[in-house]
Amino acid sequence: MKIAVLGTGCTKCNKLFALTEQALADAGLAAELEKIESIDQIVSYGVLMTPALVIDGEVKCAGKLPSAIRIAEWLRAASQ
Repeated sequence: MKIAVLGTGCTKCNKLFALTEQALADAGLAAELEKIESIDQIVSYGVLMTPALVIDGEVKCAGKLPSAIRIAEWLRAASQ
């Protein structure tokens, strides 16, 4: 599973990265987690507002901070 957190380094972007790391650890899932801060790369995903979470190429949320529970649901679904 490949996960990308899109954001320019703001507080919410950093929080999303930390929540995603924690959700992966809690679920015992292995994944490639990266933070993308380049505006050009962020726009290439069709994202206009950050933070955004991308799991296996699919944008799961953009412009808001999802709950840890919601992130865990997305990760479990993607791992199956």
